[in-house]
Amino acid sequence: MVALRVIARRHQIRRHGTVLCVLSYASWLGHPALAHAVSAKLRRKWSPEQVAGWLKRAFPGEAHKQVSHETIYRSLYIQARGVLKKELLEHLRAKRTVRRSRHASLKRNGLGQIKDAVSISERPAEVEDRAVPGHWEGDLIGGSKNSYIATLVERQSRYVMLVKVANKDTESVISGLIKSAQRLPRELYKSLTWDRGKELADHPRLTMATDVDVYFCDPQSPWQRGSNENTSRLLRQYLPRGTDLSVHSQAKLSAIARQLNERPRKTLQYQTPAEKFAECVASIS
Repeated sequence: MVALRVIARRHQIRRHGTVLCVLSYASWLGHPALAHAVSAKLRRKWSPEQVAGWLKRAFPGEAHKQVSHETIYRSLYIQARGVLKKELLEHLRAKRTVRRSRHASLKRNGLGQIKDAVSISERPAEVEDRAVPGHWEGDLIGGSKNSYIATLVERQSRYVMLVKVANKDTESVISGLIKSAQRLPRELYKSLTWDRGKELADHPRLTMATDVDVYFCDPQSPWQRGSNENTSRLLRQYLPRGTDLSVHSQAKLSAIARQLNERPRKTLQYQTPAEKFAECVASIS
């Protein structure tokens, strides 16, 4: 099956003094395997840029197996037709029109109420520059009926873990975080950065149980957990706003995290977080 119907044509681009023949906007019809690969990745909620970057990394020097993200977008919006077009477009991410904190409503009542909170300004330099693995960012995302999920992102690899919690009280959240920490080698869980939500009021219990250092962002400063904020946006493809998050089992949440971890990331030179994290695991074994 040809996933994206376009007219056959090629164009040439010049790179590093070498002329490479690459597939253009109108030339996928004669390459069903490539078209199938692209549509399969889109259905896994990869962005066109991630698909193009992965193809380039997977098939270096084989331009006939590559396609640009502009070509994918144009093919979807201009050439694809009918049910197929609608299906694939549904997998693209919604565009934001306003830049704002996505979790402000969860935190408004918790600012400044964390006893013995250690400021983010006291984090070691190795955390700031992502020089070594094992430093995580975390937060809660909320749904209807007072449902919540804890999200964790490893700063160096962007590896994601999702934790099912009963509600947002500190006992439930801390217990969930302790359980998730016990699945990881100590070398890969050294610190956790959170905002000042009351759900981490009992952070000393987390540190006592796991030896993980906990740091807190400045009030109303979500950008200090940039990796986690970006991940929370991506998660809304799977966990839409206003839906009941309590219906998702831990197994389902782990499957969602696995999909995110298998997406190539531009910031990782189109490695996947799973590949990057596997390298971290190998380095300590």
